[in-house]
Amino acid sequence: MEDSARDTRLRELVEAGIGLSAELSLDAVLQGLADAARRLIGAHYAAVGVLDETGTRLEEFVTSGIDAELRAEIGDLPSGRGILGALTSDPKPLRLSNLSEDPRSVGFPPGHPPMESFLGVPVLIRGAAFGSLYLTEKLNAEEFTDADEEVASLLAAQAAVAVENARLYEASRRWNEHLEALGELGDAITRQISLEELLPLACSRMQDLLGAGIALVSMPDESGVLQASAAVGEGSELLAELHASRGGRRSKTARVFGRRRVERVDSMLDDPEVDQEVARRVNLRCGLFVPLLLGDTALGILTVLNKQDGASRFSDTDVRLAESFAARLSAAIELTARVERESLGRVVRAQEQERRRLARELHDETGQAVTSIILGIGQVEAAATREEAREACASLRELASGALDDVRRIAFELRPRALDDHGLGPAIARLAEYLKERADLDVDVEVQLEDRLGPETESAVYRVVQEALTNVVKHANPHTVSVLVTKRGDHVVAVVEDDGDGFDQSAVSSDRMGLTAMHERVSLLGGSVTVESHAGRGTLVQAKLPVYS
Repeated sequence: MEDSARDTRLRELVEAGIGLSAELSLDAVLQGLADAARRLIGAHYAAVGVLDETGTRLEEFVTSGIDAELRAEIGDLPSGRGILGALTSDPKPLRLSNLSEDPRSVGFPPGHPPMESFLGVPVLIRGAAFGSLYLTEKLNAEEFTDADEEVASLLAAQAAVAVENARLYEASRRWNEHLEALGELGDAITRQISLEELLPLACSRMQDLLGAGIALVSMPDESGVLQASAAVGEGSELLAELHASRGGRRSKTARVFGRRRVERVDSMLDDPEVDQEVARRVNLRCGLFVPLLLGDTALGILTVLNKQDGASRFSDTDVRLAESFAARLSAAIELTARVERESLGRVVRAQEQERRRLARELHDETGQAVTSIILGIGQVEAAATREEAREACASLRELASGALDDVRRIAFELRPRALDDHGLGPAIARLAEYLKERADLDVDVEVQLEDRLGPETESAVYRVVQEALTNVVKHANPHTVSVLVTKRGDHVVAVVEDDGDGFDQSAVSSDRMGLTAMHERVSLLGGSVTVESHAGRGTLVQAKLPVYS
């Protein structure tokens, strides 16, 4: 019978070891170890304590045999003093017949069930203490036996292997996530998204990567005061608001920005540099502050707060991940800002080119007309007879009418009222009518839009169509021109096609054809422009812009 019982126990021990080794989650391994030990050894209660990185106190305590109600009644989990601390300081198996009689015992908190018999064995990984397995209240016996200690030690050894596997898997998974996050930053740079899009993306990825409750990026404004540029997580909006209301100069974030070094805070309420009112209102527990550096220049601060898995602090691995991510984010911020500056510069140059054209038309056409009107007034004043004065007035009226037409045309080119009042379709239709009147050109317009677009998108589409039609009038000599504006998925597409002379794209300057301003205006909104033309076979201009909800 004893041999049969021993064989059964051995088989159960092997099965428990296999079950532990199959787990890839560290939490599942720890819970499985506590449950298996309590079942195989026969105890009312079991627990696994995990040491923190200093190896001096418990940072995690997994129990078996204690339900949620009893655990809530007991309150805070043990930190590793008393008998539990004895296993920490001297990692060897420990058996006691009565816990309370041992001089190292510090007693139990209110609500804790009575416990007498005790068995504890260390969980060692590569010779270093990871934690301990504890069992109390032996079933159907007054104390634990040598056989119980042997089984517990074997389980602890099997669990050590499973813990190491789970740690390696978790490290691999986190580094894969880290690489994905870095890849996403690279994609963002390639797509040339704005800082308004880049920073929330970075916060979200950092929050997921470190399992944080809140992640935010703070950057200095024009006066050098740090402001929350992006924030994600529960409580992040209140945190950003409180940060802004305090000016951002005397906060923990500002101090890290000035020191340019990573700082980890294990208890926000114990750090004298943390605004305690803010910490209490947002329920801040632990934090990690990482400066965004480009060489010696500080661009901002990446802050992550509150571990979501219940851990009391961010680990060394979290710090390394955050530092690596912050280095890439700093480069992404600088590149994105540089692209925005260059794009803005190109747009400004294109606008200046447009202003020069309008100024030239005002000078050459409208200015000359006004000069002629002034001279005509002199003719009226010098007229010797009523008939001469009437003829001079008729000439003045004709000149004034022509000048008024020029002013209306220039105003129409600057900003048609129909675009603001009625939208893109009526504005393009009015443009087509204007070209028919001015250039005797047949323009077929089809605008397939159910709803209005945003004002910036409507302006960009209108300007593309306007510039393309202006080129047609100036250069193409076509028989027909067609304009199509439609939505395709989450983009609006504008196509202007003519059957005119066409041109050799490699031999004609984009500036001369007015294409530079067109490209810059559309690219600033995340869109693209393509031009297809061949000498003698017409031209097709297509603009594609995203439509944001």
